[in-house]
Amino acid sequence: MSLSRNDALHTASILTEALPYIQRFTGKTIVIKFGGNAMEGAELKKNFARDIVLMKLVGMNPVVVHGGGPQIGELLKALDIQSQFIDGMRVTDQRTMDVVEMVLGASVNKEIVSMINHAGGKAIGITGKDGQLIMARKLNITRNNPALDTPEIIDIGQVGEVEHVNVGVIDMLVNSDFIPVIAPIGVDAQGNSYNINADLVAGKIAEFLKAEKLMLLTNVEGLKDKEGNVLTGLSTPEVDALIADGTIYGGMLPKIACALDAVKGGVHSAHIIDGRVNHAVLLEIFTDEGVGTLITNNPENP
Repeated sequence: MSLSRNDALHTASILTEALPYIQRFTGKTIVIKFGGNAMEGAELKKNFARDIVLMKLVGMNPVVVHGGGPQIGELLKALDIQSQFIDGMRVTDQRTMDVVEMVLGASVNKEIVSMINHAGGKAIGITGKDGQLIMARKLNITRNNPALDTPEIIDIGQVGEVEHVNVGVIDMLVNSDFIPVIAPIGVDAQGNSYNINADLVAGKIAEFLKAEKLMLLTNVEGLKDKEGNVLTGLSTPEVDALIADGTIYGGMLPKIACALDAVKGGVHSAHIIDGRVNHAVLLEIFTDEGVGTLITNNPENP
């Protein structure tokens, strides 16, 4: 099908706008957390896979970390295993952990790998247990209890936090021209498995890799001020102030905290982007406007 002259000029204009970004990010590592609404719908998933392949073809090094909470919930329900959440964390006993590993390490991971490969890429799926990629420790939640002199420690089972990332595993894949697709399951020195929040894993992997960008796909347009306007080009002190004055609260707080920690830990910039938008990843990287909230230590050079 041939393009009209106007369509051809529009395409050329888009490519021209993208060129400086391609030149700037060639050879750089970009960690993308894929989950939530972005994983729903065939068109969104297909376009995400194509975005990742294009990034690799123009010389970037995408590293994908994925979630899968809804899929885990569906299988637990089918197996008649009750789900319980404390402070947004799924309480994970051994039966639940078995389901988590089955869903994240097998079905969801392999679906994403297959999508990227079908789009022309070379993806390899791994969990944090492979090659001891993600060394984890048990996460305990503490709560203040007026009846006790010290905070109460709540055991939520095999839920973990990242202690160390073995970047050699990722470097080996990237240097062999593969796209790593990582399931957020960690392991400790005794071989115990841990279910870890995918945002947290993506942030820590970006931090250990000293990545150029961390991109967290979510189901909102971005971080908003109290009037509902999307904020972008934020410095880390500005984000700290928004947390302090209550602008950032609730479910957005852990995601922003993850992005903030990554930037403070050496990642050049973090992006909270709307995963419901087709080609959201490319729009954020290759256009002047972007589609979400950018956090960086240097807003003058995002």
